[in-house]
Amino acid sequence: MIRAPRQPLFGAVPTTEGYRFRLWAPEAASVTLHLRRGQGVGSDLFFLCATRIEKRDLTPHPLPLWETVIPGARVGDLYAYSMDDGPPLADPAGRFLPHGVHRWSEIVDPRAFTWTDGSWLGLDATRAVIYELHVGTFTPEGTFSAALGKLPYLRDLGITAIELMPVADFAGQRNWGYDGVALFAPSRAYGRPDDLRAFVNAAHQLGLAVILDVVYNHFGPEGQTLSKFSPQVFTRAHSTPWGVAVNLEEAGSDVVRAFLKDNALHWIDEYHLDGLRLDATHSLFDSSERHFVAELAEAVHRAADPAPLVYAEDFRNRADMLLPASSGGWDLEGTWADDFHHVVRRMLAGDRHGYYADYQGSADELATTLRDGWLYSGQHSTHERSARGTDPRQVPMRKSVICIQNHDQVGNRALGDRLHDAADPAAWRAAVTVLLTAPMTPLLFMGQEWATSAPFQFFTDFEPGLGELVRDGRRREFRDFPEFATEEGARLIPDPQAETTFEASRLRWEEMTGLGHARALALHRALLKLRADRECLRGSDACTCTAQALGTDTVTFTRGQDPDGVVVVARLRGAGRVTVTGLNETRSILLDTEDPAFAADPHPPAVDRSAGAIDFARPGAILLAGRA
Repeated sequence: MIRAPRQPLFGAVPTTEGYRFRLWAPEAASVTLHLRRGQGVGSDLFFLCATRIEKRDLTPHPLPLWETVIPGARVGDLYAYSMDDGPPLADPAGRFLPHGVHRWSEIVDPRAFTWTDGSWLGLDATRAVIYELHVGTFTPEGTFSAALGKLPYLRDLGITAIELMPVADFAGQRNWGYDGVALFAPSRAYGRPDDLRAFVNAAHQLGLAVILDVVYNHFGPEGQTLSKFSPQVFTRAHSTPWGVAVNLEEAGSDVVRAFLKDNALHWIDEYHLDGLRLDATHSLFDSSERHFVAELAEAVHRAADPAPLVYAEDFRNRADMLLPASSGGWDLEGTWADDFHHVVRRMLAGDRHGYYADYQGSADELATTLRDGWLYSGQHSTHERSARGTDPRQVPMRKSVICIQNHDQVGNRALGDRLHDAADPAAWRAAVTVLLTAPMTPLLFMGQEWATSAPFQFFTDFEPGLGELVRDGRRREFRDFPEFATEEGARLIPDPQAETTFEASRLRWEEMTGLGHARALALHRALLKLRADRECLRGSDACTCTAQALGTDTVTFTRGQDPDGVVVVARLRGAGRVTVTGLNETRSILLDTEDPAFAADPHPPAVDRSAGAIDFARPGAILLAGRA
């Protein structure tokens, strides 16, 4: 992958004259840079300087920024800014915060790391199988270095892209990452910046892409300094579930947009990342002629060749986000398409509260989702109290990212329990099969592949007063659920601030070899191998898929054309007989979820080729090939 030359806009960056420091503080009368030598912040450290910074209008960027160059600054020095003789604060664009978000930033030289991924060609989007992981709970150590040690396992599993949940530094020692406040600084809880670089470098050497989850729609509630230097970063014209919105339209928004784009490019350039997943883009409010997300995607695409990928989490099912810029679209590589998850969850676990009220959990709904990429394409949503979605018939199927587990759909449950905890095992195996053979882009959530016993619960480490508010808010969030409506029921919800909640969410790698877990892992590996080996089972550039419901509980869909095509028949509830078009003597069974390798107590379906029918003894899935 060839990366375009880049000159960072913000932060402390190396130049031929020394380190250049640049800050946005439009309302300050004066700004002072404080610089200390060494790896700490104690009073015994040598104080290098406290210098007034010049305010300059930079060209070609007409941005009113404060800037200075310090020839004597070096890697490892600590620095902070103060406005109008106020207290020193960390740089909002600092590359590392070794002592936490309330202390000084550390100078980092991104050029010092020795990369060995020069032959890496990037991610082929049609082969994308995404594995989402949280660095802090993925391994017992919870570090970038420990996660690096698991990369051969992930390669052998058959995934092709790792999605890291946000790593931008946050208050305390544990957080999902969506409360990040230092957007340019990998969290010191996971290691140093070069540890993240080593992780990406090793992934590329093994043929794995790395995508980073970034959060631009809000900042965490503790420790962020950007709005202290410039209140213009927020606007009260819009609100989000996390409070006031980020300013993308009003006075100062040009600098906000530049800051966020600079952050995105910093991850691509300084860490060699293959793409970004933008969190909750529906909460990025922008009435500009060209939406900020489209601008950011264009900038990221130009940052390297082949172009890094940009995905979005967005519940709105907006086709224009996925269309090319030449057609007026935002040119994103994909969106998280939640309809698939919601239909499957309703079918297998019966959930009906919140957004599940919009779903019946029927085979018809699942077939429509498989055929079109998402279910809601303009119908009225009871949960949203308005129409939701647009017509996806011009969108390639692979641009819908689907899952049966992810951090939101697990962690935002009161107990953090997973679908395989609630579903019938045979039905769950059928759902996994549909996920990994669908024409969309599949996503696995860490530990899903062996049906981990570890939940993924909501955890934080805020200062005590804020932590109490978060704890109470978490309990109020589930008061409409009968099992948590009483005071006694609310106490069952894990305390986000308790370290035990975090520890409970760590994956238990030692259980993977247990028979039940090993069979789940074998199923995932077998399906992912088929997806890799057979072109017809990969992500589809077509805008539709042949899928239909067989009664109320079974779906069938076809991938590719005969004689090389594959027919998937999946029964997600109950037992029964279904008639399958085209089932005859020439079709061989590629995979059966009732194989003893996957099921402890196999109940294989009876395939009656003469009648073109399958008798399912219980839920399950079969893959039928035109030829072996």
